[in-house]
Amino acid sequence: MKAPAVLGLDVGGAHLKAALVEGAGRVLDVREVACPLWQGLERLDAALADLLQSMRDAGTVAATMTGELVDLFPDRAHGVRALVEHLVRRLGDRPLALFAGDAGFLAPEEAKREPGRVASANWLATATLCAARIPCGLLVDVGSTTTDLVPFAGGRVLAQERDDFGRLAAGQLVWAGVVRTPLCALGPDVAFRGARRPLAAEWFATTADVFRLTGELREEDDRHPAADGGPKTREGSARRILRMVGTDLGPFGPADAEALARAFRARLLH
Repeated sequence: MKAPAVLGLDVGGAHLKAALVEGAGRVLDVREVACPLWQGLERLDAALADLLQSMRDAGTVAATMTGELVDLFPDRAHGVRALVEHLVRRLGDRPLALFAGDAGFLAPEEAKREPGRVASANWLATATLCAARIPCGLLVDVGSTTTDLVPFAGGRVLAQERDDFGRLAAGQLVWAGVVRTPLCALGPDVAFRGARRPLAAEWFATTADVFRLTGELREEDDRHPAADGGPKTREGSARRILRMVGTDLGPFGPADAEALARAFRARLLH
């Protein structure tokens, strides 16, 4: 009798991601749904209901998380415990294992006793898999919100720091991604029309606008409202991105907005 597939979950602050895996690692399905967890745990309920309906063949559920750091919770420890308890209730009789870095996978009660091992450990899960399969390298995981830079070699993850505090200081966690990052977070100014232009310190536009204008963002990968709640079109992105340097469509044209997007793209990559 074939063993049931394993459902992998990554409970993020903005998205819930799932992968259905069987046997020695054959991936059957991968899905991602919006889950603005800061708005309440009912958002996680809706996202789980969506995913579990389409991935009902899973047995054990293996989970990582970063959602514990949203401001719905007073701190990461409370967030881990609340999310573990919520997953247990929602998953019913399905076994649940939480990834805890060097400690491996923990049962729910163990995870609640050691929340620091479970908090924001998804990067380490990816890096551990890479280290087991590739002799050496640098993992670059660019997400909607953050980017991980993790060296590995000889079967080991070589990151010197393991929590967000240390990884931010070491430059191995960069709080910038390709969808949700406010453009004012990328620096005080940007190159545009032959000069360095100061940026408005406002949430006028995000990196989703940048990559929409460069043609690199798929519509299905932009699951959250635009900064102004307006249309997620090239014109909408052009209007938003030009506000970052204190101007608008009209005085400037679509080609100017696209040039500005390329400048922001270069800044993000740097």
